[in-house]
Amino acid sequence: SVLSRYENQITILSDYLEEFPETDEPVWILGRQHHLNTDKSKLLLDISARLWFTYRRKFSPIGGTGPSSDTGWGCMLRCGQMMLAQALICRHLGRDWQWEKHKKQPEEYHRILQCFLDRKDCCYSIHQMAQMGVGEGKSIGEWFGPNTVAQVLKKLALFDEWNSLAVYVSMDNTVVIEDIKKMCWSPGQSSGLAHGGAHLHRSALGQNKNTAGLCPGWKPLLLIIPLRLGINHINPVYIDAFKECFKMPQSLGALGGKPNNAYYFIGFLGNELIYLDPHTTQSFVDSEENGTVDDESFHCQQAPHRMKIMNLDPSVALGFFCKEECDFDNRCSLVQKEILKQQSLRMFELVQKHPPHWPPFIPPTKPEVTTTGAELIESTDKLFELEEEFEILSV
Repeated sequence: SVLSRYENQITILSDYLEEFPETDEPVWILGRQHHLNTDKSKLLLDISARLWFTYRRKFSPIGGTGPSSDTGWGCMLRCGQMMLAQALICRHLGRDWQWEKHKKQPEEYHRILQCFLDRKDCCYSIHQMAQMGVGEGKSIGEWFGPNTVAQVLKKLALFDEWNSLAVYVSMDNTVVIEDIKKMCWSPGQSSGLAHGGAHLHRSALGQNKNTAGLCPGWKPLLLIIPLRLGINHINPVYIDAFKECFKMPQSLGALGGKPNNAYYFIGFLGNELIYLDPHTTQSFVDSEENGTVDDESFHCQQAPHRMKIMNLDPSVALGFFCKEECDFDNRCSLVQKEILKQQSLRMFELVQKHPPHWPPFIPPTKPEVTTTGAELIESTDKLFELEEEFEILSV
């Protein structure tokens, strides 16, 4: 059986590498460099280890009476799930963690997967994301853009006590160091009842390990930077800086694609971007009684897709994960050195202090509601009300 397994891996590897040209140029995947002529197998393992979320069918209707499949409209939501899942993998398992078919995986891995299952009581399910999108002006079944998905993830993360992420979405192409550090060093939230994911884990795994880090300390940072890199087409002046972001150790790739076709970009080779494509419809998968998930359909084992970077729609969102403050400081240094100082036309701004003409920055907090996972969708109405009140006060 061991021999058969490795024969299958060799077959997959040979099919996979036919898609890559013969070149000495390095391949960059989420901060890791690979060389096709020396470590092809490592490249394959690195790409297949990423969690791959696609269209699904036959899940419970969204909102009780809504669609039971996201085919045709949920691709950007799935890409947002993939970027967030990569952040959670880095948080709990580390960037160098690898996946192998039929190999027993850590409990944290299955808990991460459960956060994204297509159920209303999973904190980052298609149900929760679509419903939260209503507060962003998107009807259920309507296509999302990169910025809308970023805003949805920021709101849902407030209910996610197990992963305890600080999600910062930049405004006006500007990343404010002071605001991020204020948010990541803010005191822990009140415990209350856990979010949908923890509610699921409590029943599925027989325990609720609330490792949210409620004591004061640096909260792991998910940084998302929505950008417009041109008007109708990407401006070539941004290409080198855009590619440079995939080289950073903190890289979570980028959300983007073509009009109404979203992809999760994880790296590049030369002037081609490498991406995971969510446009495959698979059947709904639920967790087992012991809390594990049949995970084979959540890993892409086919040749990765590539597209010329000049074909990219100019509306994108970059993602970065900083587990510790030193990771964030290192990322800021890399941005200053490799991106900002090299560009006459900057892709985005990195500033130390909060701009004085902006409204005061207040780190977001979870609304004081008592909820189980199944009630999370209803409880977010209060979140919208609080945000509207804050916007009125800011004006």
